[in-house]
Amino acid sequence: MTELLLCCDLDRTLLPNGPQAESPQARPLFRKLVQRPELTLAYVSGRHKGLLLEAIEDHDLPVPDYAIGDVGTTLYEIHGEEWRAWSAWEEEIAPDWAGRRHDELAALFQDIGDLTLQEPEKQNTFKLSYYAPAGIDHDALLAEMEARLKSLHIRASLIWSIDEARHIGLLDVLPRRATKYHAIRFLMAHKGFATGNTVFAGDSGNDLPVLTSGLRAVLVRNARREVREEALRAARGMGIAPRLYPARGGFLGMNGNYAAGVLEGLAHFEPVVRNWLGNG
Repeated sequence: MTELLLCCDLDRTLLPNGPQAESPQARPLFRKLVQRPELTLAYVSGRHKGLLLEAIEDHDLPVPDYAIGDVGTTLYEIHGEEWRAWSAWEEEIAPDWAGRRHDELAALFQDIGDLTLQEPEKQNTFKLSYYAPAGIDHDALLAEMEARLKSLHIRASLIWSIDEARHIGLLDVLPRRATKYHAIRFLMAHKGFATGNTVFAGDSGNDLPVLTSGLRAVLVRNARREVREEALRAARGMGIAPRLYPARGGFLGMNGNYAAGVLEGLAHFEPVVRNWLGNG
């Protein structure tokens, strides 16, 4: 029996909350797919637990087996309505911040006028999140922040992405090992999944570390052009282009956006998926 771990971003990957059209049969087919006993489902999102539950409810998504939230800083094992946080994951990432608290890190950047703290519910012990102008020179901003963190021996990941609907930049400061990629690797290691039976699907800037990691990865068709170009360029440069699949549309007559792209990419890497969907 083929055992698969499917790790999916939510917003504008499974959730059709971008400007592009959704193929109406895509989410029903996705729900059918994840009923297979061979498939383990993990959601990988920037959302906190409350917003993860809201997305599942509002968009009629299947409840996953695992959820990686808050851009990789939280990890839950799910049994029915019980969401069990993995304390082992917090213990794994805590040393990267060298014992400093969330508010101490925020104080390092309080003089940077282009940064605005996100709402309290979007912060947590190991996630410091800001808004910034979408058109800012974000490379220069990240370089300045990185220098300040390094001076205090703080190991951090700075994750930049764009909220297309609001046209605003999103910046997360995380422990270095608390990215979506590291959380997926932690899940794989603890549950016995290898690179050969794991697939990730995403669309945005904060998915780039996973899309270009060498894991088998799917870039849904509705991804921003800049993200698509950067991901493909990086994958070619590292010699891992065959492990990154950009959805094109046409699979089962669907357009490749959102869940349709996830299914298309998964079937590309695992042809048995066509049989599972009843289209062998």
